[in-house]
Amino acid sequence: MREIVFATNNQHKLSEMRAIIGDRFTVRSLAEIGCHEDIPETADTLEGNALMKARYVKEKYGYDCFADDTGLMVDALGGAPGVYSARYAGPGHDSVANTRLLLKNLEGTTDRSARFVTVIALIMGGETLTFEGAVEGEILPVPDGDGGFGYDPVFKPRESAVSFARMSAEDKNSISHRGRATRKLIDYLSTNSI
Repeated sequence: MREIVFATNNQHKLSEMRAIIGDRFTVRSLAEIGCHEDIPETADTLEGNALMKARYVKEKYGYDCFADDTGLMVDALGGAPGVYSARYAGPGHDSVANTRLLLKNLEGTTDRSARFVTVIALIMGGETLTFEGAVEGEILPVPDGDGGFGYDPVFKPRESAVSFARMSAEDKNSISHRGRATRKLIDYLSTNSI
């Protein structure tokens, strides 16, 4: 089984990525390669942050790897929280506080259109590539469902009658931003040796 490192220690992301990739590859986390540092994410774009994390792992640990960054872009908020989605309410990466702030900032707004975007950066051998996935939807006025993570309880994709938090993992992964970006990654890895 071929192995690749996913530059994350976020267990939600790791589980979701492993479910999407299935048995095509063994996906190793940062902890599994002995990386316990908090890798900086200081770029002003999703692509920049993903590249920053992948390059860090390649340079410090020598592994071919991929990293992702995801943002929720809300039209009525000028694209916010965007690249700051994970720390929208502060540096603590508190999903409940982030969602609460998002809903507060949307109070009285009729345009609730939004999109989730994931960018995956892959460093393999001497190549650096990026893959993007997006899903259009809307922000619900109140959280609905207790599955998923992050903003899933308030994001309802266009292709569904329910929020991400109400979907099974399989249904969510079939249409999600991360699922779409990951399938592009898998297509590439399947035709290129690692």
